[in-house]
Formats: sequence, structure tokens, C-alpha cells
Amino acid sequence: MDRIVQGMHIKEVLKTVRAADGYYITNTARDLSQSDFKNRILLHTDLMAAEAREKAGYFSLEITGGASVHVDILRKQVDPFLKLKLLREAMPNTMFQTLCRGVNLFGYRPYPQNVIRLTVREFAKYVDVWRVFDFMNYIPNMQAVFEEVQEAGKILEPCICFSTGPEHTDAFYVDKVAEILAVTGEDIVLCIKNHGGLGTPTRLGELVRAIKDKYPELVLHYHGHNTDGNDIGRITEAVLNGANIVDAADHSFTGFYGPPPVLGVMQSLEGYGHKAVTVDAEAVIATSDAIRDERPHYDLFESQFKGFLPTVQIHKLPGGAMGSSLEQAEKGGFLDKMPDILHKELPLVQKELGNYWSVTPGSQILWTTAVANVQGGERYGNASGDLRNLLLGKYGPFPFYKPADWIYKKVLGPDWQQILETEGGVEDIEDMDIAKERTILTERIKREPSEQELVLYLQHPTDAVEFFKFEEKFGKVYVLPPAIFLKRGGFALGEEITFTDHLGKGHLVSVGPAQMDEEGETTIYLTVDHHNRSYVMPAEHVVGSVAAEPEIGKEEIEELAAVGDVRAPYTANVCEISVEVGQEVVAGDTLIVVEAMKMQTPVVAQVDGIVKSITVKVGDAVKPGAKMVKLNTGAEEAEGE
Repeated sequence: MDRIVQGMHIKEVLKTVRAADGYYITNTARDLSQSDFKNRILLHTDLMAAEAREKAGYFSLEITGGASVHVDILRKQVDPFLKLKLLREAMPNTMFQTLCRGVNLFGYRPYPQNVIRLTVREFAKYVDVWRVFDFMNYIPNMQAVFEEVQEAGKILEPCICFSTGPEHTDAFYVDKVAEILAVTGEDIVLCIKNHGGLGTPTRLGELVRAIKDKYPELVLHYHGHNTDGNDIGRITEAVLNGANIVDAADHSFTGFYGPPPVLGVMQSLEGYGHKAVTVDAEAVIATSDAIRDERPHYDLFESQFKGFLPTVQIHKLPGGAMGSSLEQAEKGGFLDKMPDILHKELPLVQKELGNYWSVTPGSQILWTTAVANVQGGERYGNASGDLRNLLLGKYGPFPFYKPADWIYKKVLGPDWQQILETEGGVEDIEDMDIAKERTILTERIKREPSEQELVLYLQHPTDAVEFFKFEEKFGKVYVLPPAIFLKRGGFALGEEITFTDHLGKGHLVSVGPAQMDEEGETTIYLTVDHHNRSYVMPAEHVVGSVAAEPEIGKEEIEELAAVGDVRAPYTANVCEISVEVGQEVVAGDTLIVVEAMKMQTPVVAQVDGIVKSITVKVGDAVKPGAKMVKLNTGAEEAEGE
């Protein structure tokens, strides 16, 4: 059987898969990183694995997409496009795969059509297989991506997102497949996306069989997670009932919430007489051997809860969200409340909000709502802007049933029916003025950006600019192994650091000396492979030199807002400022948009007035009660008369 390689036409790929005497495997390295290591696996580690992964003979390697594009620039200081270029040099034959959130692309909010199309065109230069999903299973939200992927001649893999409950029947999913095919045509791979690792092996086998009975020539790709420790069972039933491709990952890095190990899948299915087509077991083993020693350096990012969680069948939180939710709980000081949140509140919120699919950004909406309900003490009393948009139908229609009226009233207010009538419906986002955005980016980074830099900026404006500035100052740091890049406690003056890069070349870095000037700025000198470098660090802020603004409670924040003193509602980052000083606003107008736990929430004016001052800027981190906007409501003048 000839191996499928990058560059093959979609028709040739489908013909080869259909004719195969066995099943194919996708190595979902990206999903493994996101689910079990909070997306922190470095490019250095992937480059170390590249030679063996190339020899392994996978259908594809999922190596970008999802949240990884954001985390690459935010936490790992690596250009997502450079990552793909370097891996392509090391892996010329293997098809690269991405996970794309439809209208949300690689971000957490809906983007304009022209941004979607530009982004897909740029990434399609490196990505061969496009797995595309929508958390509401709403086909129009994916259509622009469908069109651009097919126009680029790449392999389109639309998803049906799977969940459990009385509404999630075979008939529903078979009808959803028909909707997809009516838009895409038959030259696709269809993915059953079981992002939470839900259902029994028997249930997944039934679904695969139902789809295959209706569409026998359709190539099916099963994607699942091993959160409950049972995904090899689901994979086995999927293959036995006709699935052509399945997902797994390198065994030396598999954990609790990501995909199961490749070798375990192969060994289990061999007992049923099914072989993994073109997969070289020795290369699979060699991959894990090549990167095994890297794993201890990532232990800080592994889950706070150890062990499998069969209770995922109750809370349905997907593998990709498990690690981040536990991290947020630890930082927020409510890790002890996680059992109640996961096993009581989250399942209740799931049912109350329509039993749709708990996958980004829907999983964040469900999660943040459940946390706010438990932490705030008043259910739905502190709704995010994203929950409001969900109820307004901005993401698409509810697939099964709408939430109860009391929830609409709680979130939208007493006039919820009128608001729903005037503001409801799928959001029609105007095209962005990309030329204008390019000019703004040019001003911010003081040079002309590349098309790829523009694409990153359009999705994550603040973080992209910070990354570009970081790289300009410090260079490209992907050569650093995790032992150096993730070292805790920093480096001492006089310390010598030796390491070997992914090409096997040795390096020596000498730290120091350091010199502080009168203003407190410190110049640190480094010797890198016998070349001298120096970096100027700003003066450290002395704790206590400026009184920290105290955090204030929810009631006081509401009282201040009623007189035009608008404060931060909770710990968040400022991601948009919607007004200018001197602008007239009315109650209900959006002043600022803040982001917390990937969810964006508008902070609106509670009274009419004129913007007197704005004390934050985009990118600022704020705590509850931090000053944001001051409105001149006219009360000041009245009091002075």
C-alpha cells in the first residue's frame, strides 16, 4: 500500500484510503500538548521528534490550530508560521493538519469574513488537512473556511461534534452529515469529533455504522479523548464499524485528558485482525524514545488532578479545557470547589443552556457560567458577554431547545423579550478594513509587517504586537530546549549554560556581569557562543512605593457605575476600548471590553454622560474595582450650582 504524502490531490487521497486493507492513524501532537500540557510543548521538542515521526507513516500530523496559534506567540515566543516552515523542512512527506474553529478561526470570537479568508489562505500554504468544527454544529459558521480550503486544493475535514443525551441521536447526526455534504460535495473526509471522550464504545460504534449505512463511500475520521481511560475501546468499535482514520499520540507524552497512545491503539486492533496502514511501529517507538527525557521539564503544566476522570461522562468538559480549567481554579483559589462545579453545577448549566456541544468557545461559556454561579452565589447573576451573545443567538440557533425564560430575564434584564426581538439573531460581522489595520500595525511595530504577521495580529492584536517586539529584542528562541526555556528560578550571574539544539549543535551561554544605572535600569551582559550581547531591563517597581488600588466588592462597583465611575468587574485583561474622551454615551453603550478565561465581556455605561477620562489601555491587566472610565453625568455641575 502506497503511503499518503503531502501534495496528493484530495481525490487520490480518498481513493487510497477507501482501497486500504486497514485503517490510518493521525498523530494529534497538538491536541496532546493542549490537553495534557496546557499547550506548552515547545517547537524544540517537536523538532527532536520530527525525524522519527516522518518515518512513522501517519495519515497526518496535527501540529497547529486550536489554541496553539495563540499560545505559540503568548507563552512560547515562537512564530506559528516559522514553526510550520521548520517542521516542513524536517518532514517533507507527512501531511500537516490543523484544527480550525470555523468562524472563530484560531481565536475565541467570531471574525469578519475577509479576516477568515485571509487567514485560511496564509495557513493553507503549509497545512494540508483542515479539521473544521462549530460548537453549535451550525454549518453556515464554517462555510467560509470550507470554501477557502477547497479553493486552495487542500483536504477538507468538516466535523460533527458528538455529545450524549436524549437529543443526540443517530438520526440527528446523519441529517447533519447531509447538511455538510450539501455544502461541500462528496470530496471530503468527515470527522466525528468526540472532544470530551464521551459515550461508550458501543455508542460510538452505532454512530459510525449509522453514517456508513447511509454514506458507504464517505471516509470517516474518528477523534476522541482518553479522559475516562476508555478511548481505545471507542476507537476499536469505530474501526470495527467502518471508520477509516483514528487519532492517537506518542506514548511517552500521553497523559489523562488527551488522545490515547498510538502503539496501544495498534496493539488492541491487531487482536481483531485490523492493521494500521503504512504505520511503522519501530518509528513510533523511536519517536517516544527521542523525546522521553524532555517530559520532566513540562511537569509544571500537567494537570493538578492526577488520574483518569470517568466523571467526564457527567460534566462533559473536553480534554482541551480540563487542564486550563484546573489551572484557573488553582490560581483563583477555588480548586477545592472543583468537584461541586464539575459534578453538580456544570451538568445543570449544560441542560439549562440547551445541551449543546461543550467545545470552544461553548465549553468556556459553560465553564465560566458554572464558576460564576458557584463563586458569585447568585445563579446567572454575573453573566459574561459571551453568555449574553449565546442567548441572543449570535453564535447560531440552539440545536434542540432554548433555555427557560427565567434565564433570559436574569441575563438580559426585565425587557429581555424586546431585547431578543431587536438584537437577536446570528451576528452579521462587517468586513474589517484590512488596509487600515495594516497601517495601525505598522505604526505599532515601527516597520512594515509581513502578510503572516498581519494574520496573527488580526486574531490576537495585543499579544501579536508584544510577540513581535519580543522577537525583535531577543531574537528567535525556538532553539532553546525546555530545560533552558522553562527553567524555574532564573539564572545566576556567572552561570554557564550549555545545551544542544535540535540539530545536535552545541551552544554555550555565559550570564553576566550586570550593571545598574542611577535610574535603576539594569544592563545584563551575555556571551552567546563567544558573541557578546547586552540587554537593558527597566527598573523594578518597589512594592509599597505606590499605594495599590484596593479591590472593592460587587455592590460598590455597581454603586460607582450608577454615578459614572466605571470600574473593572473582576480580574481581567482589557482587550478593547470602545469610546474616546469627550464622546457622548447613553446607558447601555459599550465602554470597554474585558477578557477573562478566554471570554470577552462588554462593560457598559449605566447612565448617560460624556467620557471624562479613560485610565486603562488595551492590554492592561485589571483587578476588581480598578478604575477604567469616568463619565461626566451632569451631576457634578448640578452639585456646584
